[in-house]
Amino acid sequence: MSMANQSALLRDSFIELSARERAAVVLDAGTFRELLGPFDRLESPWLPLQGIVCQADDGAVIARGTIDGQPAVVAAIESAFQGGSIGEVSGSKIAAALELALADCERGKIVRPVVLFETGGVRLQEANLGLAVIAEIQSAIVALRRHVPVVGVIAGMVGCFGGMSLAAGLCSYLVMTKQGRLGMNGPEVIEQEAGIEELDASDRRRVWQLIGGEQRARTGFADALVEDAVDDVREAVRAAFAQGVPAAHRTGQVAATLAKLAQIDPAAVTPDTMRAIFGPSPLNASRTHGETA
Repeated sequence: MSMANQSALLRDSFIELSARERAAVVLDAGTFRELLGPFDRLESPWLPLQGIVCQADDGAVIARGTIDGQPAVVAAIESAFQGGSIGEVSGSKIAAALELALADCERGKIVRPVVLFETGGVRLQEANLGLAVIAEIQSAIVALRRHVPVVGVIAGMVGCFGGMSLAAGLCSYLVMTKQGRLGMNGPEVIEQEAGIEELDASDRRRVWQLIGGEQRARTGFADALVEDAVDDVREAVRAAFAQGVPAAHRTGQVAATLAKLAQIDPAAVTPDTMRAIFGPSPLNASRTHGETA
């Protein structure tokens, strides 16, 4: 990618970029180098058996380069292919990239890991194989974050759901846009399983009030809320690495989280009640920047 093309991308919406373009602009200009790209044709062996056309990179882009001059690896999920679902191949690419970064960190060579989430979770056509590799991704994040911050970004309209929402929650720092969504189950799944009385998936305002980027930042589940602009996302990623490894991660605050859960009245759940209960703790307040103050 030429410097002129990259400069043009910096003026664009981050959400509108493909996974490959997102990975390129997160890295320092001119340092993008893709690993196991489409010309390597590492495709899912399972999708053709079900009459589904493969994508040559299986919807996951892995890139090496630098961030602020430091070695970095970026794993970007392509939502345009199967809704960003994680299959055996795409998940293995992400897990292996994180595991190789971990090996470098353990040898004293720090590699900055970034995961650009845009996924509905496991690819249903690959079921247990996808779930197994998501567990490998989660394990790699937990091991990596002892050495270096693991930064996740949820920017686009697909959001981040299913097992990959747990992976996002394990990240040291999480960057979101207002357009992004984060939840264990998507609104359509909730409506299907619990009924429209529980959640009307077509009520977009309600959905974003409950699981949108602004709400997740206001309740301490995301660390930075940024505008949909390449410069803003890049700056938030760099700012996260500048903070270093957190003294404690969200997932380590078990007692505090259980105490907050005990305060919830299931019959009176609103965006405001969630903000009152889960508002940024001193830990999150010290980690948060951008529009979440």
